[in-house]
Amino acid sequence: MYGAFPIRPARRRRNPVSNEHPAAIEQPLYEIRQEIYSRAVSGWFARWRWALVIVTQAVYYGLPWLTWNGRQAVLFDLVARKFYIFGIVFWPQDFIYLTGLLVVSALSLFLFTAVAGRLWCGYACPQTVYTEIFMWIERKVEGDRWARMRLDQQDMSGRKLGLKAAKHGLWLSLSLWTGFTFVGYFTPIQELAGEIGRLVVPGAAGAGPALGPWEIFWVLFYGFATYGNAGWMREQVCKYMCPYARFQSAMFDPDTLVITYDPERGEPRGPRARNADPTALGLGHCVACGVCVQVCPTGIDIRNGLQYECIGCAACIDGCNQVMARAGYPKGLIRYTTENALQQKLTPRQIMVRAFRPRVLVYTAILWSIIIAIGFALYSRIPLKVDVIRDRASLSREVDGRWVENIYRLQIANTQEVPHRFLIRASGAQTLQMSGEDAVELPGATTRMVPVRLRIDKGSLAAGAHKIEFEVTAADDAAIVARERSVFLVR
Repeated sequence: MYGAFPIRPARRRRNPVSNEHPAAIEQPLYEIRQEIYSRAVSGWFARWRWALVIVTQAVYYGLPWLTWNGRQAVLFDLVARKFYIFGIVFWPQDFIYLTGLLVVSALSLFLFTAVAGRLWCGYACPQTVYTEIFMWIERKVEGDRWARMRLDQQDMSGRKLGLKAAKHGLWLSLSLWTGFTFVGYFTPIQELAGEIGRLVVPGAAGAGPALGPWEIFWVLFYGFATYGNAGWMREQVCKYMCPYARFQSAMFDPDTLVITYDPERGEPRGPRARNADPTALGLGHCVACGVCVQVCPTGIDIRNGLQYECIGCAACIDGCNQVMARAGYPKGLIRYTTENALQQKLTPRQIMVRAFRPRVLVYTAILWSIIIAIGFALYSRIPLKVDVIRDRASLSREVDGRWVENIYRLQIANTQEVPHRFLIRASGAQTLQMSGEDAVELPGATTRMVPVRLRIDKGSLAAGAHKIEFEVTAADDAAIVARERSVFLVR
């Protein structure tokens, strides 16, 4: 059940009249997409799915409009190479934190999948979220499953054209707003809104930079991707484009909670009167209504077993539970359960106990270790960065016949958003002296290149490279200090 999903080869037919060698059936290289008319469903899992839709989109659309210290709270300023996340400013040198975030995301995906299958796909994946929103718009404009099917079968008319135009107009509006918000994470969104306003209404009041070609491109590109993926491709993205569906079976085991149809309880399936006794009729609890297929956004039949097309949205559970309630049967014909639970008749408590198996505990321990390490690194992070660059045009020179001088350039970055005065010191040799600036004023979140000349008495050191150390300290906070090593060359 949880192994690879085999692709059955095409069957060969033998000609009943002649004894010719059987010929292979011709099949098209690409399967023609069959339109899926998913049916609206309500229930416990549907409410959870919509709660996550609301939360994720409130964060996505609302976050760029928040302000912090007089600027956008979350802004990835690629031009200035600064990444603002509330009170923290990240620089390119902080790439290690992005690496940690990606590792945490990957381990979280492994953990959630090992415990309960495709939770990410079914509830929080952007493709699922936007498809859910687009289908909600479609139902509000064109109606539920049967109304949409009848509408598509009708000849073109004024009513049909109007409904289609309204639906696609709403889709395009939401898609463009999504693209605009995406670009707003990289260009200050309030400035971007003003630029687009001046573009739409030429001569509108307000001064500011013109809307750049790259901003226009990414607004349209991301909007087009949202419109195409959620409006037209939908399940195609999950079935053919997303690699997760292909390797998910390697992350499952017999104790992974997956959406499962209980064949022992449901078979043999068949229709019956509402008050009929299924035992007397020799039938299981499945009434063969097809609701589980009708509500599925990828159009699969969960009664055929686990399939890679299943995104784990649990719509079939809600639909089947409604039918079971109307028929007077216990809920849970389709439910979250495990392979071992079906085979060994495990109780819910036993299922939960087996959920905390070694694999899950190891994933959890590693995940929390990395999260704690990243949190500690952020908490103890020193808001000062110093890079020492030697002046290669003048590695070592004599000055006034009594000094040996080396020239350095110190790249000092104040990563906090408050100004600091930094003191510069150098050590490593007894006669080492520094000329030039020994202090520098830096506004918040800025960098400055400071030239530094170091001298020693001629003859006080042997020829060669000698280790030295630069120390940069904030005058108003001794805890903000950075030390960088370099060498002093004597010829």
